[in-house]
Amino acid sequence: MPMYSSWSAARSRPDGYGDPMSSGSSTDHLPTVEADQIGWLTEADMMEVDRVMVEDLRIGLIQMMENAGRNLASLIVSRYRPETVTVLAGSGGNGGGGLVAARHLANHGVTVAVVLSRLPGALTGVPRHQLDILERMAVPIDDEPREASVVVDALIGYSLRGAPRGRAAELMHWLAAQSGSVVSLDTPSGLDVTTGDGPGAVVRADATLTLAMPKIGLRSAATVGELFVADISVPPSVYAPLQVGPPPPFHLGPIIRCRRERDRTGTGS
Repeated sequence: MPMYSSWSAARSRPDGYGDPMSSGSSTDHLPTVEADQIGWLTEADMMEVDRVMVEDLRIGLIQMMENAGRNLASLIVSRYRPETVTVLAGSGGNGGGGLVAARHLANHGVTVAVVLSRLPGALTGVPRHQLDILERMAVPIDDEPREASVVVDALIGYSLRGAPRGRAAELMHWLAAQSGSVVSLDTPSGLDVTTGDGPGAVVRADATLTLAMPKIGLRSAATVGELFVADISVPPSVYAPLQVGPPPPFHLGPIIRCRRERDRTGTGS
């Protein structure tokens, strides 16, 4: 069983969470697959997918990040209809996806604020580019997070290296005390996507939008919440050498709902 810190496990779920597939959700229109109908990746598998995308196919990080952030914003708008969103963003690719989502949310008329886990000058490459766009759009980049209808967890992606620490851990601690809905990008920060364990604190999400294919550690983890999978333009042929099973049916739409075993049995917390 995965082990989580006491504060990450203590965050309360909104009413009705025990039945994430209940009627009335504004994401009911999304295509749904059962967990055993699609493949699941380890961290090593996802690293290989990213390598093939960038090195062999020349599909750049900026393209994948744009797809991730746009789909995240779309899910948040359709699922929660928020008036305010706070985006907690790390300095890597996961944080960059959160910054893209902030731009799209602002374009949708949502009041958005961003808080970084590193100083702005520490961001480089594509994440720095995404931050520069937000600054030019005058999207607030705050030192401290604001309470909001939805908080985006884009602090730590699939490449977890030990327990969260420093500013990222502080922001995770703040997030655990919030009453708004929490949506994680790719994985709840702090979760080992291969084992489903947390070497330290783990964000408890109400929904997780994982990218390309779901990660095996998300299959039974209690901190994932509702699980969705987003198309970031990975060709199905990339998965064939990994022999991990069929990719999500993105021909049905760019966001797929994945119903895990715990969703069917009602063990939502």
